[in-house]
Amino acid sequence: MPSREPAQVSALSRRTFFAAGGAAATALPLFASTPLDELAVAHAEPQEPGAHQPMPLAFDAAKLRGLSERLIRSHHENNYGGTVRNLNKVEVELRALGKDAPPFLVAGLKERELTFANSKVLHELYFGNLGGDGKPAGEIATALGARYGSFARWEQEFRATGAGLAGGSGWVTLDFDLRAQTLGTHWSGHHTQASACAVPLLVMDMYEHSFQMDYGAAAAKYIDAFFQNLHWEEVERRFARASKAAAALAS
Repeated sequence: MPSREPAQVSALSRRTFFAAGGAAATALPLFASTPLDELAVAHAEPQEPGAHQPMPLAFDAAKLRGLSERLIRSHHENNYGGTVRNLNKVEVELRALGKDAPPFLVAGLKERELTFANSKVLHELYFGNLGGDGKPAGEIATALGARYGSFARWEQEFRATGAGLAGGSGWVTLDFDLRAQTLGTHWSGHHTQASACAVPLLVMDMYEHSFQMDYGAAAAKYIDAFFQNLHWEEVERRFARASKAAAALAS
């Protein structure tokens, strides 16, 4: 079953747009030996529409356990890179619309804009929480134990949520609700499904392009490999930032 990646939008006409998956990618940097926070600053969101750039990986893809460099390279360059390029095209199309543009065209492009923008962010969070030793660290591990009864119980639920997407497509997120100030695990069958006031802390891509090259339909083996490579220090940093934001909202 093919991965249901965001559809590519034609940049040739402002009157029509259509779905066409699997855009070819140009070469992107595979690995940058730079801390993730510094990469984020260096790749800050552009002021001009259509100027987004892919964020390089913050780890050496050849050193992951159970996830091949070929798989990571394809995922990063083709799927994530294609999303960034498509977002740029949609933003250019929206900027070029005149005041008489049909509302259905504006609505369609806005839907594509949200899909590509969310896919871009989720991919960056996904790659950002890889490259570690898989060992839980920091206050996030303690908080998960308190929220779910044990860390193992949370991991069981997260894995089962991912397994439930096997044979389909989607995302699994551990996130922090800024209003309720609680941790939660959520399922998303599309790039635009998310908890309304939650900040993603840990993201697992369950689209088939993230594992099929290495594991075929054996999604459970991919989930095992994902956990072996988790960068829990990065998840801890996200948790600390989200906790501060929640406290500021409550004050």
